[in-house]
Amino acid sequence: MIMEQRKLGTQGLSVSAQGLGCMGMSDFYGKRDEGESIATIHLALDLGVNFLDTSDMYGPFTNEELVGRAIKGRRNQVIVATKFGIMRSAPSIDGGWAPITGISGRPEYVRSSCDASLKRLGIDHIDLYYQHRVDADVPIEETVGAMADLVRAGKIRYIGLSEAGVETIRRAHAVHPVSALQTEYSLWSRDPEDEILPTLRELGIGFVPYSPLGRGFLTGELKSPDDFAADDYRRNSPRFQGENFMKNLELVERIKVLASRKGITAGQLALAWVLAQGNDVVPIPGTKRRCYLKENIAAGSVLINEAEMAEINKALPRGMAAGERYPETMMKLINR
Repeated sequence: MIMEQRKLGTQGLSVSAQGLGCMGMSDFYGKRDEGESIATIHLALDLGVNFLDTSDMYGPFTNEELVGRAIKGRRNQVIVATKFGIMRSAPSIDGGWAPITGISGRPEYVRSSCDASLKRLGIDHIDLYYQHRVDADVPIEETVGAMADLVRAGKIRYIGLSEAGVETIRRAHAVHPVSALQTEYSLWSRDPEDEILPTLRELGIGFVPYSPLGRGFLTGELKSPDDFAADDYRRNSPRFQGENFMKNLELVERIKVLASRKGITAGQLALAWVLAQGNDVVPIPGTKRRCYLKENIAAGSVLINEAEMAEINKALPRGMAAGERYPETMMKLINR
């Protein structure tokens, strides 16, 4: 199946109009099922989704290995995106999360991380390589310079940034063309509209929104914090806690009402809204189940006219979400 293709940047990178975020298959969102996850990746490829997103820190490391197993024998069908820069230790013996131990953009770390990712993925080059978070202690010119060396060496094809601020984006792009910026963006996270998106469009950089479904909240399927497994990251996210959770449920109810008028799900409306923000926007909704993958792909055929767009924006005005999108320690690592 052929899906609409969208360009990311000006260097020739073309991908399916929506990608597949693979993080939850290995980390942060409760129970894992490798068989179903690999089947989901295979179905995505069969249905025309060729843009797979992972990172060395997911697992840590195990998500790249899973993606590598899933794409074995199908490499020519896949645009592989992965990331470096967030360092994590091994998981504790009691099964808890592997803690974040630092952020690194040091050139030697860039090179060693790339080699390790290539080995785990079982491929000879990475299509899109992102710096996952900006290292405030290393000039972005040094980090991107190392990434540019990897391009010249044939180990990566295109360069990306994640959660970088405007000044950093400009400085990075001056060293080597940046093809994509990845940042959270959805009906309840619209900050990129202020400065990030205008800057990307000025420079000709593509935009890859992650969590376009608000980490599942905008689907309307979540009713209580008790819906999460004990090791689900969302238990620690301000938007999913206490009073904030209940206030945000009111926003989701508005989405459900609007979606029902069109005969679609709340999640499909939320994803269609993101897709409608421009042909340079390629959301990467994450799922580890085939049923939700099919629902997300169907959102690509949902058309939103001007009147409906105005109604959606009126029902969910910017800044309505209760709570920050990350805990305080993680908020300090974004937009820098």
